[in-house]
Amino acid sequence: MKKRPLVNIYPGTTRLAYDPDIHRRRTIRLRHYDYSQAGMVVVTICACQRECFFGNVSGRDMALNDAGRMVGAAWYQLPERFAGLGLDAFVIMPNHIHGIFILGPRQGEPSVGPVSIDKAGFKKVSGTLDGTVGRIVQAFKSITTNKYIDGVRRWGWKPFPGKLWQRNYWEHVIRNDDELTGIREYIHSNPVQWACDSLNATV
Repeated sequence: MKKRPLVNIYPGTTRLAYDPDIHRRRTIRLRHYDYSQAGMVVVTICACQRECFFGNVSGRDMALNDAGRMVGAAWYQLPERFAGLGLDAFVIMPNHIHGIFILGPRQGEPSVGPVSIDKAGFKKVSGTLDGTVGRIVQAFKSITTNKYIDGVRRWGWKPFPGKLWQRNYWEHVIRNDDELTGIREYIHSNPVQWACDSLNATV
């Protein structure tokens, strides 16, 4: 079996490169972390097939197109939909976004609710419940997809193949100030690192 490369999605973390056949239905959430507690979570959401829909990197800067500006507006409007949600560092890249959620209590995935037992004997939360990280990401994807479809129809934006966003997303719980500083730096420097970014489909 061919080994897939390891990629550093966030500083201090390593995971296997995205493989749609393997990762499609595999959870990447921490099994024993209580997502109902307050804290900070960084998420990465990728465009389907890593297509570049949102602009391009010019030199050391990200040049957003109209679709990219729409995605940014939708991100910054999320606190209007989810009470108590705060936003920290954020960047839009040609085919993905990185952003930090500041969560109040009960905005993470709760440890109670509809559950099932997987083959390893762990409890698995079924569905995406109100106020969770999953629901926030779900809302963001839905809003931006609908607006993008409108852009394709009205302004000739680049059509997308089936879905605008990949089914899943990466997330990482930020555990301390040093990690927060490193992740903020990683997010802000993303355009500079685009040429060697593991999510750059042209590399």
